Amino acid sequence: MPERYHRSVELRHLRFFVAVAEELHFSRAAERLRTSQPHVTRQIRDLEREIGAPLLLRTKRRVELTEAGRAFLKEARRAIEQAERSVQAARKAARGELGRLSVGFANVELIPDILCAFRQRYPEVDLEVQELTTAEQVRALRDGRLHAGILIPGVEDEALCVETIREEPLVAVLPENHALLRERSVPLQALAAESFILCPYRLNPHVYDRILGLCKRAGFTPRVVEEASPKQTILGLVAAGLGVSLVAASVQQSGRTGVAYRPLRGIHPTVEVAVAWRKDEKSPALQAFLTVVREFARPPAAAKRLAS
Repeated sequence: MPERYHRSVELRHLRFFVAVAEELHFSRAAERLRTSQPHVTRQIRDLEREIGAPLLLRTKRRVELTEAGRAFLKEARRAIEQAERSVQAARKAARGELGRLSVGFANVELIPDILCAFRQRYPEVDLEVQELTTAEQVRALRDGRLHAGILIPGVEDEALCVETIREEPLVAVLPENHALLRERSVPLQALAAESFILCPYRLNPHVYDRILGLCKRAGFTPRVVEEASPKQTILGLVAAGLGVSLVAASVQQSGRTGVAYRPLRGIHPTVEVAVAWRKDEKSPALQAFLTVVREFARPPAAAKRLAS
């Protein structure tokens, strides 16, 4: 409310005055406000007394605005509109439709889909996104610099909630002219002599260790000749014939040319994708984000079908 209004002028006074000023009739204003005419009259008199100037000229036949009333009407309408905007903003914020949300993400394929869906549904939320490693996200979440993170699990922090949203199978990605593509599936040990291109350990230690562990159980230690990020860089290096890799099955949807994918024969290794947030975080925008994220969850059985 503008500063020149006295603190005892209340919003109800403004609503009563605007009704009378627009109707120029106390009885019609009372009907519009669903109250009695004497009550409307008292409210207007209280308002004029508080302001110290007449706002309306009353005769037996008509009601007119004074010069002060015309000036007051303009500001009263603005004050009512601002109050209504404030109420709507508060309600939107309580529903998670307004405010700020900071989200971190690792090198995960489904991030664009999640962010696009959230922006479409909650366009008034100021969404900040930044690519961070899992370890960086954990620190930022704990320090309150992030509201949520989408990452590869392997997180052990009592201050955080970690919820798996996807379980992606790992598949082999090979150059499109590779001899093993004659097979519908590839035994992991058949890649023992190949050069491997992997995402750096510091960016994704869980997946890096997972791949090395799988190869060890298959009887060999992979010869890692390149470490690269993001996934498109890995695919580009594979397409150039510099090596092979193991990637999440959803990477097949990237449409990259020059490479082909095969499921691993006899084993069904998977890697999880999770959303994490601080346990004491109460932001309604975060709850709205988690609702959207959960819509992208896929049970393990569906993930296995994606690899076939």
